[in-house]
Amino acid sequence: MNHKVRKSLKASLLALPTLGLAAAMSVSLCSTAGAATKKASLAVVAPPTSKVSLSETGSSLLFPLFGSWMTAYSETYPNITVSTASTGSGTGISSALNGTANIGASDAYLSPAQVQATPAARNIPLAISSMFIAYNVPGVTDHLKLTPQVIANIYLGKITNWNNSAIMKLNSGVMLPNLPIVTVHRADGSGDTFLFSQYMSVTNPSSWGNSIPIGTTIAWPNAPGAIGATGNSGMVSTCGSTPGCLAYIGISYLAKAQLAGVGEASLKNKSGKYVLPTSATMTAAALSFASKTPKTGTLSMINTSAKNGYPIINYEYAIVLSSQPNSTTAQAIRSVLSWIISPTNGNSMTYLTPVGFIPLTPAARQNSANQVAAIK
Repeated sequence: MNHKVRKSLKASLLALPTLGLAAAMSVSLCSTAGAATKKASLAVVAPPTSKVSLSETGSSLLFPLFGSWMTAYSETYPNITVSTASTGSGTGISSALNGTANIGASDAYLSPAQVQATPAARNIPLAISSMFIAYNVPGVTDHLKLTPQVIANIYLGKITNWNNSAIMKLNSGVMLPNLPIVTVHRADGSGDTFLFSQYMSVTNPSSWGNSIPIGTTIAWPNAPGAIGATGNSGMVSTCGSTPGCLAYIGISYLAKAQLAGVGEASLKNKSGKYVLPTSATMTAAALSFASKTPKTGTLSMINTSAKNGYPIINYEYAIVLSSQPNSTTAQAIRSVLSWIISPTNGNSMTYLTPVGFIPLTPAARQNSANQVAAIK
């Protein structure tokens, strides 16, 4: 993988995102960046024999899965306990970098500035997730079709009602009400905001990309009635209680959103197809990026060129320091992370399907194993 010096942080961010599923994900696509790296074992690392307590905090999108992972891991290795917390990716990153948490969970990868400030920092892909665009339009039961251009214009305050002609043109036959659109965004530092702002910037380089930066927190446009909410749970409850809402929510909260009466949009991808975030569309997108994943794991997987691919997928990262305070802690972290990326353990569909995730591709898993092995 070509590691050219980027001219700016924004440029760097943009350059870098059933048996059928198992078979698709088993396609062997090797990373050119990892070719020169000695391959670490993919076996689960045995934990230390002493009792060790670790802390994890960060991504609310990853929080439900991390909880089920650690419950299962602790059943096998009861001497290792891992506390988990849903605090947002921004907090997960900062907590891992300043050493107040052993593992920071994040939907966003580290910026070049963060890596430069903390050279021991690593972002290790654990699984593949996605984001869905949610709405609350009373009386609409179909999956509304939306394009990234329409979504951007809504958040920019240029489209303000659900019966706007641009939306109606995409949804012929759907009775859309004369209802004001209320945009909902994350109020906390969020990897979901990182992904959403990246999606908007990549697909709307002039209207959005030139004026709004990519980040876990951004200065939101002044769309009429815009609301900030904390965490994915806050996004779900706010959208569910706000007629006219449009929001972006992590896929692990889809079931809760549906229970709250929130709809899920079908997004137009780069090939012109309208797709939902299913295991098939996410897998198609993931495979299109598999050979591009560098040894650092830092990669944007936004706006795939895959014909049937979903346009907003991402690696879910463990943010850790490669240099730990002692060998016992390092071994415990290696054990936990190696268990998570194992296809027969944490990366099995037993854990991933309930939250709408898919497993790492073989190439990405090897890169992650190499990074895990380097934690000392």
